[in-house]
Amino acid sequence: MVMKNMENKTLLDIQNLTLSFGTRKVLDDISLTVSDGSIFTIIGPNGAGKTSLINCINMHYKPDSGGITFAGTGLNGLKPHQVATKGIARTFQKVELFQGMTVLDNIKLGRHVLMKYSFLGSFFRLPGIVRDEMKHRQEIEEDVLDFMGLSSFRYAPVGALPFGVRKRVDMARALAMKPKLLLLDEIMAGMAVEEKEDIASYIMDVQRDLGVTIVWIEHDLAPVMDLSDRVCVLNFGTKIAEGTPSEVQKDSQVIEAYLGRQEGKDHA
Repeated sequence: MVMKNMENKTLLDIQNLTLSFGTRKVLDDISLTVSDGSIFTIIGPNGAGKTSLINCINMHYKPDSGGITFAGTGLNGLKPHQVATKGIARTFQKVELFQGMTVLDNIKLGRHVLMKYSFLGSFFRLPGIVRDEMKHRQEIEEDVLDFMGLSSFRYAPVGALPFGVRKRVDMARALAMKPKLLLLDEIMAGMAVEEKEDIASYIMDVQRDLGVTIVWIEHDLAPVMDLSDRVCVLNFGTKIAEGTPSEVQKDSQVIEAYLGRQEGKDHA
């Protein structure tokens, strides 16, 4: 496991968060803090509320109560695109890419929140707009495509690519936003063993080389325990444990509610 230069500064602070769909309480009084530069993983059985928590962080879901603070700024009441401009990007449990578009064009879409343009400027291709587009394209080529090992696929239509490569494109599109916080929603779901090993190395590179903080939902416990700095366990919308990977693995509530269900298996 790679040794990490950890900082204690809090980047993401969630306090007493609750969320309900009708009479069903999906998240019940969730509090957690994520340190800047860390990999913080959320695990739990299906239906535990993991993706709902991610959806609250980027304000796709509006919490019933509680507060979410990112880099000292409250997120409650913001719209998802406003949250994105604060430096929060995400991938999705199901790959949400434009299948007929190239890898490069899909990744460029992630950059739009950083680009300065107007409708008329884009329509008439004004020099300042063109220069801005070229600058961003060069940065995407050098800082994202190369970094994620996608240079050879830049002009390939996404729909023709293997599943594991498409997952990397989804991650690259999020990184094109230059985020401070990257939300990964089951990035390894559906991958073969070799593909999981590849994406695990990219997760480490993003955290170590780019300095991006990661909040990661995952079912496969082996990479979680190997890569994470801290692990939070949800069960039926309630946080039942939080700590280092070794602490969580020994927690009796986790063993009963999550690990015990798998009878020693690493996949949930």
